[in-house]
Amino acid sequence: MSAATVWEISIKRALGKLDAPDDLVDTLASEGFAEAPILASDGERAGRLDPHHRDPFDRMLVVQALRLDAAIVTRDPAFAAYGARTVPA
Repeated sequence: MSAATVWEISIKRALGKLDAPDDLVDTLASEGFAEAPILASDGERAGRLDPHHRDPFDRMLVVQALRLDAAIVTRDPAFAAYGARTVPA
């Protein structure tokens, strides 16, 4: 799980736009998800991505997925433009 995902879910939960457990990190870890730290080099690379996707959270997910050879669970077709593997949400 990306720190960017947890951060975005926490923001949306606080705004009342999403229902998520208060112990999201523990819940995800108990389901077998490992933490994917954000590296300084990820930030640099995300800033250099072509503008297929303007959302900074999603651009970070692309960079992390590419670095870790991981898939992104999403309904958003814009991720495909970066060559990131996706799994339908």
